[in-house]
Amino acid sequence: MAARTKSPPCRRLVFLLPLLGMLWEATARQIRYSVPEETERGYIVGNISKDLGLEPRELPEHGVRIISKGKIQLFSLSPRSGGLVTAGRIDREELCAQSAPCLLSFKVLVEDRVKLYGVEVEVTDINDNAPKFEAENLVVKISEIAAPGARYPLPEAVDPDVGINSLQNYQLSPNRHFSLHLQTGDDGTINPELVLESTLDREEEPTHLLVLTASDGGDPRRSSTALIQVTVLDTNDNAPVFEQPVYRVKVLENVAPGTLLLTVRASDPDEGANGKVTYKFRKINEKQSLLYHLHENTGEMTVVKNLDYEECSSYEMEIQAEDGGGLKGRAKVVIMVEDVNDNRPEVTITSLFSPVREDAPPGTVIVLFNAHDQDSGKNGQVVCSIQENPSFKLENSVDDYYRLLTAQILDREKASVYNITVTATDRGTPSMSTEIHITLYVADINDNPPTFSQTSYSVYVPENNPRGTSIFSVTAYDPDDSENAKVTYSLVENTIQGAPLSSYISINSDTGVLYALQSFDYEQFQNLQMQVKASDSGQPPLSSNVSLTVFLLDQNDNAPQILYPSLPTDGSTGVELAPRSAEPGYLVTKVVAVDRDSGQNAWLSYRLLKASEPGLFTVGLRSGEVRTARALLDRDSLKQSLLVAVQDHGEPPLSATITLTVAVADSIPAILADLGSINTPADPDSDITLYLVVAVAVVSCVFLLFVLVLLALRLRRWHTSHLLQAGTSALTGVPASHIVGVQGVQTFLQAYSQEFSLTPDSGKSHLIFPQPNYADTLLSQESCGKSEPLCSSVESKFPIDDTPLVPVSLGVPPFIMSDN
Repeated sequence: MAARTKSPPCRRLVFLLPLLGMLWEATARQIRYSVPEETERGYIVGNISKDLGLEPRELPEHGVRIISKGKIQLFSLSPRSGGLVTAGRIDREELCAQSAPCLLSFKVLVEDRVKLYGVEVEVTDINDNAPKFEAENLVVKISEIAAPGARYPLPEAVDPDVGINSLQNYQLSPNRHFSLHLQTGDDGTINPELVLESTLDREEEPTHLLVLTASDGGDPRRSSTALIQVTVLDTNDNAPVFEQPVYRVKVLENVAPGTLLLTVRASDPDEGANGKVTYKFRKINEKQSLLYHLHENTGEMTVVKNLDYEECSSYEMEIQAEDGGGLKGRAKVVIMVEDVNDNRPEVTITSLFSPVREDAPPGTVIVLFNAHDQDSGKNGQVVCSIQENPSFKLENSVDDYYRLLTAQILDREKASVYNITVTATDRGTPSMSTEIHITLYVADINDNPPTFSQTSYSVYVPENNPRGTSIFSVTAYDPDDSENAKVTYSLVENTIQGAPLSSYISINSDTGVLYALQSFDYEQFQNLQMQVKASDSGQPPLSSNVSLTVFLLDQNDNAPQILYPSLPTDGSTGVELAPRSAEPGYLVTKVVAVDRDSGQNAWLSYRLLKASEPGLFTVGLRSGEVRTARALLDRDSLKQSLLVAVQDHGEPPLSATITLTVAVADSIPAILADLGSINTPADPDSDITLYLVVAVAVVSCVFLLFVLVLLALRLRRWHTSHLLQAGTSALTGVPASHIVGVQGVQTFLQAYSQEFSLTPDSGKSHLIFPQPNYADTLLSQESCGKSEPLCSSVESKFPIDDTPLVPVSLGVPPFIMSDN
């Protein structure tokens, strides 16, 4: 392995970089190796992994690779050994010709560090080429009258090697007439000259054969020979002489083939054939001979093929002028090829970090590229630029390398793809430019929570909905991409009337459709309030909530419910009392009903559907009050049946009916007398019923007797007949149930107020001592003033267990007939 040297390492900055969060670190570090030419492929030039501070196995992990401008890759990296190896045969003469030293420069990129290292490899010469004459046979013409010491130039050999391996010496085969003289030029070239040692005699020996040997100094030594035939001529005493020893000409590289470059001229004062001069190239390599043509007679030198400044910028050659007598002269021609701006800049992308995260910090390296121009001078100076874009900036980093950086934090939701145009322009006149287009994709991060289109939602659902019905759909939009934009829906846990919300409502986690798990009842609750949560699938997930209120719309699903008068649980019919002395408009009772619905569905109206005595009673449309429409007559039946209907205003309307039995009598004994006239069907238990009726009659008589005694005692205390008459007139025409002005009567009623339930089935008849009646809440203001003492609640003094309690109107307790 060839020796290598390194320049002192620059200070390193070490960063912990996120993806694409890389910062550039310029370095002046230069790594140098040397390698002999003509080595086999895979020859190890140097341990590049060690010089980079890496293990061999880490080269692929860090993205280490070679960046070179040439089209042919001469070196490669061995991931196995971590070394820099040759990629093929290297010919120093082909790469550098006669230049010494032969240095090959390229860059090594450590991609994950975004770090460039300069590498120089010196290709050392080996003696792989022997000196070579342009022509192996040469004829030299010498006049027989030439004086000893005359010198004649000989052809030079060319050795493409350099240093000690190049041409070092010439040798001439021994001859008594000739010797060899070596002349060293200013550029170090050795020019052989044939020196005449003694006078020649054409008649004695017309030709002389000599062998010229050229050898180098390599190991092993290489050499080649040329056969020189010396022809002795008659006298020609003047050699051709060029007008100038060196011809210099400048030509543009884009000169057209066939263009005349220059004309060389040599003069010979001899006459005839000895004065006729011909021209030819004396010292020219094989490549040059293909580019130029020299006219043999005129000395005009023209271009044969297109020149390329980038391939060769100057050419040197010798031209020989020879007269007919064999005398020769020589001159040097130097052709300087001038560069024209005929090459566009070339842009090579070294590294492209795409996609880049949208949260990459400003200064993140996006693209690393090289811009160069094969031209020279200003024609080869390249300036790169990008279209104005506030998100990116372009910086020149090392040599002709550029890096494209982020200038601000990107936002994928605003732009997910950037098409960046990089323009490389040279400074030539006219300038030439090249454009490359870079497509940069922005990688999404989960930086946006799902958002709903509204801040809150209101849903109106009719009650009695079928179970499983879809009632609403919410949609949340997430501007992120892929999994970060996948939205799932859920309900925030809550309780409604002690039950979890999930027992009422469910939501499809994918579509956001809400379903009713129960048939809602407006009478149970009027609305449900909940929070809908939308979460994305990013890491970490983001979410947002929106409030949703489900308002239930009332349906007419509840018929009116009659609260008063309520029917006994045994199915008997309640009886209301109306005195025969009742005036028109007398309040008999009041039907009280409620509807669990709301609004118009709970707006109730009352009407009388059927009556045993039409026109006797009326029912208030809104109040439900049952009043007498006219005065009661003797011919009116004791028992009046009224069918009252209560109807709401829903659609369709629902209704309920109740049958009221109104007993028409002035007193309790009258009621009992009338009841005695009611025929009952024969029944085995009729005796029991008879006994109960008799018991009731006896108790009633005792009650009336007590009332009369108390009344007599009260009247005796009154001092004036006026007051007595007033009291008497006040009692006239008032039903027995309203004779409660006397405190003693009130006390008696509170203690002995009774309620009977008489049925034909005497075995099932009941004697009930009721709890307080509800007349104080059901009678209208007209029939019960605040000043009447009987309008207060009265508690029963004689409750009986397991006896149904039936609310009755104030006054004489109603009789309840039962068919049980």
